[in-house]
Amino acid sequence: MTTSEVRAGLGRKVAADLVAELVSELGGEQFVIIDPDLIENYRYDWARDPAAGRPLAVVRPEDAAGVATAMRWAHRHRIAVVPRGAGSGLSGGSSAVEGGIVLSLDRLRAIEIDVDCRVAIVEPGALNAEVKAAAREHGLWYPPDPSSFEICSIGGNIATNAGGLCCVKYGVTSDYVLGLDVVLADGTPISLGGKRLKDVAGLSLLKLFVGSEGTLGVVTRAVLRLIPAQQPPSTLVAFFDTVAQAAEAVVAITRTTRPAMLELMDSASINAVEDVRSMGLDRTAGALLLAQSDVGGSGASAEIAQVRAVCDSVGAREVFTTDDPVEGELFAAARRAAFPAIERRGALMLEDVGVAVPLLPRLLEGITEIAERNGVEIPTVAHAGDGNTHPIVVYDVNDPDSRRRANSAFAEIMRLAISLDGTITGEHGVGRLKKDHLPDQLGPEVMAISRAIKNALDPSGILNPGAVL
Repeated sequence: MTTSEVRAGLGRKVAADLVAELVSELGGEQFVIIDPDLIENYRYDWARDPAAGRPLAVVRPEDAAGVATAMRWAHRHRIAVVPRGAGSGLSGGSSAVEGGIVLSLDRLRAIEIDVDCRVAIVEPGALNAEVKAAAREHGLWYPPDPSSFEICSIGGNIATNAGGLCCVKYGVTSDYVLGLDVVLADGTPISLGGKRLKDVAGLSLLKLFVGSEGTLGVVTRAVLRLIPAQQPPSTLVAFFDTVAQAAEAVVAITRTTRPAMLELMDSASINAVEDVRSMGLDRTAGALLLAQSDVGGSGASAEIAQVRAVCDSVGAREVFTTDDPVEGELFAAARRAAFPAIERRGALMLEDVGVAVPLLPRLLEGITEIAERNGVEIPTVAHAGDGNTHPIVVYDVNDPDSRRRANSAFAEIMRLAISLDGTITGEHGVGRLKKDHLPDQLGPEVMAISRAIKNALDPSGILNPGAVL
């Protein structure tokens, strides 16, 4: 037996002993997955980062105490921990780390609605759709609305400060987080905020954890603000000859109105959706805008009429409006279907770059040029009303040259956004796939402060290493 084989055998024995210790401390094998075939299901998020490692185990605690136990064990042995929600992330933020553990929160699913305080008390494994449904039973609404709301978890939404289709009017996840229970890197549990609508006591640590992508602590409970149920919306769909026209319409619309939804799809994304399921979208259009108004009653129709007037003035080739919520939701469903539809065209690299709304035409024009220059297809959808775009780079995973050109386009898009004083991520998070570009946006001073905060809360660097910073 060679020296390397002896070392490998010793490594496996030490790892087995460590995992056995973890199983004992958690109270049983039902909380730890060590079967390699089952572990494979937890190695990747939706971004399918090829650099994802092979963890020692997947830990699935059933309560906050189990999370704290796992973190104390990891801190004691300096073993990396990757917190994981539903695995629907798009930036490699929950890619497994070699030799670490994946801390899956999918068993923490409790939801409680406090009607008097208008809040939801939620564990991180609960799905966004489940929270919406629970709130709806009491005539309330949880607005953050990612396209993946049916499958994404609240913990993941908090980790990335997720937005979605309604954020143009209603804001993003951080606007609705009133309180958090968090387990720190050494296993210490802390509580921040609560059911209070106003609370400015001390530093704003609550907001620090929202969007931290599992690098500062593990969320075990959240108090989420709810609002009265949304009024039935009126809907507009406008088709344009070019993406530039649609973008100019967005700029003009947002000068005078604030729709509840203002989404854009380019020609490639329209056709990708129609290829999968015929939804009556105009395949010959260069772009479409989807707008909704929920101000209620005749006010919604009036606001949609304003949006229509703008679209007509910019040169829309066709405009359709409806006050039927069911019909309107069919168009919203078409927009939500874009990501899985485009995925059928090949492997994807997903962007979510954003700029100030007046610069949206320049960003979209630049994305088109990048696609042409690199010889790749980049279908684009956008939460256009707040300047957040999703260029989706399509490539052949089995073709090295295709991957090279896709990587080049991916990087160029982020540089373009930064050059327009924009951001490399509006809602998906930095994760691992965009980490190298973060210093270009933030600068050395802000990066240094960010790393100082990370080091203060996680001096051993065990929480989601390799992500964000």
